[in-house]
Amino acid sequence: MFSEISAELPDVLGDFTPGAVCSDRARWSAVPQAVRELVIGEAEETLARAWPLITASDYREFTATGNRASFEELYFTRRRMLNNLVLGELVEGEGRFLPKILDGIFLIAEESGWQLPAHNAYERSGARLPLPDNSQPVVDLFAAETAALLATVVALLGDALDGISPEITARVEREIETRILSPYLGRHFWWMGRGEERMNNWTAWISQNVLLTVFSLKTDQPTRHAVVKKVLGSLDAFLKDYAEDGACEEGVLYYRHAALCLHGALTILDGVAPGLFAGLWQQPKIRNMAEYIAHMHVAGSYYFNFADSSAVVDPCSVREYLFGQAVGSQMLAEFAAADRAASGSPHLPGEWNLWYRVQELLVGPAIPAVVEPHPASGRDIFYPGIGLFIARDEQFSLAVKGGNNGEGHNHNDVGSVTLYKNGRPFLIDVGVETYTAKTFSVRRYEIWTMQSAFHNLPTFAGVMQSAGETFGARDVEVGFDEERARISLDISSAYPPEAQLHSYRRVVSLLRGRHVEIVDTYDGGKPAVLSLMTCLAPTITPDGIDLADLGSIFVDGGGAIEIGEIGVEDARLRSAWPGKVYRLRVPFAGRLLRLRIV
Repeated sequence: MFSEISAELPDVLGDFTPGAVCSDRARWSAVPQAVRELVIGEAEETLARAWPLITASDYREFTATGNRASFEELYFTRRRMLNNLVLGELVEGEGRFLPKILDGIFLIAEESGWQLPAHNAYERSGARLPLPDNSQPVVDLFAAETAALLATVVALLGDALDGISPEITARVEREIETRILSPYLGRHFWWMGRGEERMNNWTAWISQNVLLTVFSLKTDQPTRHAVVKKVLGSLDAFLKDYAEDGACEEGVLYYRHAALCLHGALTILDGVAPGLFAGLWQQPKIRNMAEYIAHMHVAGSYYFNFADSSAVVDPCSVREYLFGQAVGSQMLAEFAAADRAASGSPHLPGEWNLWYRVQELLVGPAIPAVVEPHPASGRDIFYPGIGLFIARDEQFSLAVKGGNNGEGHNHNDVGSVTLYKNGRPFLIDVGVETYTAKTFSVRRYEIWTMQSAFHNLPTFAGVMQSAGETFGARDVEVGFDEERARISLDISSAYPPEAQLHSYRRVVSLLRGRHVEIVDTYDGGKPAVLSLMTCLAPTITPDGIDLADLGSIFVDGGGAIEIGEIGVEDARLRSAWPGKVYRLRVPFAGRLLRLRIV
């Protein structure tokens, strides 16, 4: 799709300005007063703060202990502070934030490595080195993000920075040449794509930021052409691992780093070679990728989550709105506008990608007010590419995850059910804890949140699902009509041989206006116990389970139900759940277990 255009690139590829330059006071003065005050207030608070000190010991902590959060807090705080200061200067335009902006630029320029310690390797699954080698920079997600940040600062504040010293821009350009452009063009990193190797969000995310860097700076035409040709090959490698239905196998959180960064990359390409890439916006696959986020929405801040995604996701921004407009999706544009408006915080205070925040300030005010999203955003849908089934009625929002356990950011969750009632979580996917070294290691499935026993799935004398592409659902059947939505799948192949399973047929039905039904039938040599996860304190009744004031699960074919309580202390999990979640263990009395959820 992308590579075919490579031979048609014009001799001159234009510049891309990621917003309005600081001297364009008319544009920046048009930012609504209330938002201006928020932005300037954040910049003033940042003026009073000290820049974090980052030591070699901080960098080494990841390989020494597996903790990545401590270093990343220092690293990202520096970049958020610079972001706040730059936005304050752009909105105010009086020069009072420039001295501290200069300090931030040089602090970041003097870091030994822009790559995170967790990514400090030269092969996809290679050993993480304890310290960065500044003679061999690694281009990872956040090295590219850092380059894009500094390039955006130079593009929008260049004249003001030059008024202090031309060395500021020159230093940024030298660091980007050494840390990003030279290694990008001179070597192969796994995320660039080669052969049939599977890509993920890294490919689109880094490609977008490399393009943003190259075209925000005054780079020469040979460099621009070389980068674009390499990016086009990478974007095709990225797209090859998406089905035509556009579903992101990495979950809703990574939509914004995958499909939405594809939008960013294509926006830049369309800007520097006007008309050449315009036809790609009309590709059905790209439109499907765009609309995925709306179909995953449940209510408020809740989304259907699987893989390494939380059930609570930040609200949409101008980026989703622009993606909807670009692909001609009124549904996505209206959904994004309504979700963004409901957030009450349209200037993205926690974001440190400067381009995204500039878009919010300059483009966001022009987005029409939409109180309710387009009704199509709440419809039934089945994504065959990842086996994801979604059905809804006025009360229930239901998702069932098929697919296989070799998908990106997998949680060994083939066949798991997620259910909301009246917009409130009923049966949950707990999500993922704060990332550590273990998260992306051979010990990943020692983490409880990655195990099928802590999803809405069965175990067999303690035997859980296994990881890998060969462990997946089979014989999947899906149907939707006015009375019922139904998925039937055999999940026995998701378990290893020691489970002694011949078959495990799960049939999940939404009987519209009535209830949800889960019917599990199995044939195997070991006793089966079904786990059910909830964030509501359960009560065992003679007929089954009551979940606080939300509803009940009537159980037919089960034995004595056990309740396990799990304390939630991890900060990432606490963003979605209260201090406790619960695991109900329902043993099979025979070969069939039926749940009726009302």
